[in-house]
Amino acid sequence: MRLRFQTGRTPPFTVLTVAAEMVSSRSTLCGEGDHRLGDVVRIVRISLTQLRHPDKLHNMPRGPRLDTPGALHHVMVRGLERQTIFRSEQDREDLVGRLDRVCHKTGLAVLAWALLPNHFHLLVRTGPRSLATAMRRLLTGYAVNFNRRHRRVGHLFQYRYKSILVEEDPYLFELVRYIHLNPLRVRLVSDLAALDRYPWTGHSALMGRMPRPWQAVDEVLSHFGSRDQSARRVYRTFVSDGFRQGRRPELQGGGLRRSLGGWEGVAALRRGRERWAADERILGGSDFVERVLHEAAKTASPVRPAAIAILPALVERVARALAMTADEIIGGSKRRPAVAARSVVSALAVRELGAPVVTVARALGVSSQSVVAGVEKGLEALETRHVKPAALLAGLRNPKKPNNVP
Repeated sequence: MRLRFQTGRTPPFTVLTVAAEMVSSRSTLCGEGDHRLGDVVRIVRISLTQLRHPDKLHNMPRGPRLDTPGALHHVMVRGLERQTIFRSEQDREDLVGRLDRVCHKTGLAVLAWALLPNHFHLLVRTGPRSLATAMRRLLTGYAVNFNRRHRRVGHLFQYRYKSILVEEDPYLFELVRYIHLNPLRVRLVSDLAALDRYPWTGHSALMGRMPRPWQAVDEVLSHFGSRDQSARRVYRTFVSDGFRQGRRPELQGGGLRRSLGGWEGVAALRRGRERWAADERILGGSDFVERVLHEAAKTASPVRPAAIAILPALVERVARALAMTADEIIGGSKRRPAVAARSVVSALAVRELGAPVVTVARALGVSSQSVVAGVEKGLEALETRHVKPAALLAGLRNPKKPNNVP
């Protein structure tokens, strides 16, 4: 069905509203497998947001995530369209159990956390594995199990979780307090005594009421005293004082805006997309922000044209190593060996050669989401088979002719 609107007579908001309803309806009928329709729905919803809130247009784009081992992040994950993501105690236990396993596998340290009905907060310090890896492991499995438990299909979380790189000295303990007070602010608990016992925030672990071996309890309490009991008393007073301060919008990112004089100061940095996105990605003073952006610019991996040219050679080499054909890898087969092989190609192409995700997805005949998910799985598949990435990449990193097949 086609709809026609007369130019200049039908408000854009009306056009987009009708389009959103039509596409959402069709997306529901098609199920979760139709990723293109889902993308269209998200684009239309973003456009509606722009029309409703034109003053927020400059906040829309976000650049690459800023991360390095040992970095402190405030992470916020929200349900799609503010829908409930925790319907039962089993849901909450599932996420907390997954968080435990993710901490052990990735070296992630959790200093504060709080689960609310339609979103949750984490204050984490990354380990050897990236924040993206840890969050992918946490969210993907939870969403799949949630959908199975509640007999639903489609996306559960907002398309991209929010992560803010935090300057540690001035903000670490302010954020611990801010995050742990959330259940009290939204009246999930009645008072601070109830918060002490509330199991779905890190505060109860810090108070010694709920054992959470994976939570960095000692690191936080050591700031408040050398002995656990006295440290807990000082910490609790600190939290109580924070509740009287009310909401803290300044803890949602924006050190650069405060320090450098608004969006004019951000634009003056002249760092391409950074001038729009840096403010919402970093919580810290101007010196910290400038240092982070400088380091990020130095370590950014440029797109290597040679990596794109040698993708066919990489596919051939992975196929031989896994005793299959290249056609099986790029032919869209759903067999486990083919899926594992595509994951290996994704990991080597993206992580080791610096090829763009979109280009790898096109070469393999899969979606970009599949490539991203395959990066971590591919490295694990190589470890399981005791195959070293260097062996598969020998001669491919700097070939004399990019399209040579070794």
